Amino acid sequence: MTQALSIAFIGGGNMAAALISGLAGKFCPMGNIHVVDPHESTRQAWAARGASVAAGPDEALSRCDIWVYAVKPQVMKEVAAASRPWLKDSLVISIAAGIRAADLARWLGSDTQPWPRVVRCMPNTPALIGQGVTGLAALDGVGEADRAQAQAVLEAVGSTVWVSREADLDGVTALSGSGPAYVFLFIEALIEGGKAVGLDDEQSRALALATLSGAASLAAASSEPPSVLRERVTSKGGTTAAALDVLAQANFRQAVVRAMQAAAHRAQEMGDEFGR
Repeated sequence: MTQALSIAFIGGGNMAAALISGLAGKFCPMGNIHVVDPHESTRQAWAARGASVAAGPDEALSRCDIWVYAVKPQVMKEVAAASRPWLKDSLVISIAAGIRAADLARWLGSDTQPWPRVVRCMPNTPALIGQGVTGLAALDGVGEADRAQAQAVLEAVGSTVWVSREADLDGVTALSGSGPAYVFLFIEALIEGGKAVGLDDEQSRALALATLSGAASLAAASSEPPSVLRERVTSKGGTTAAALDVLAQANFRQAVVRAMQAAAHRAQEMGDEFGR
């Protein structure tokens, strides 16, 4: 990657902030970043750090090599229409949930310019601390150089996984996009369980967080599947077996699968709803 690249962030909220913080000084200097956001306080904050800013899409977009759309899906069509006059040959990256790449390309395209090159991404909130994971899908016509640039942008906040079909991003949304919420709920449950068996809130929280973090790190470092790691903790007739029996009776696995299916279905619905 070259320091000469310039990037526009259309939307300067939390996820954009995480990406900019990861990119500035590594992928490109802060002076090469342009932030478009309607909120004055957000613009002032980025201007103070050396980025150029605007309240709405402006001519500066035409000089940017990469556009990153980081706005709410409800306003994407409107924002795309406002920025459309400035699109020349920029790579377009969208991190907006529920907006299909083909719909964004359609809103940005015209008879007088090439069909936009769009990469759709689904990051997750651990990106805010540089430990996110992002699923990516590219429209037909997006070349290897564009794919490499999109991957480099998202790797500023964690790891990336490409999917060959954009429809698979609904599954990515259900697993990693919504997944942190499932984990946080599980942490809440562990803390409640700790207090139910006599520990105080501080002890329960410390033990829950360290246990989850350590178990995830062990699974990531091991070449063995999670099922084998689980079996090693589970002695026949022991404490873990007693606990897992209760989870099995509550259909824990099936509940997680059903939850993810519901999330994937909602992601598909959002694509239909916002893509009109």
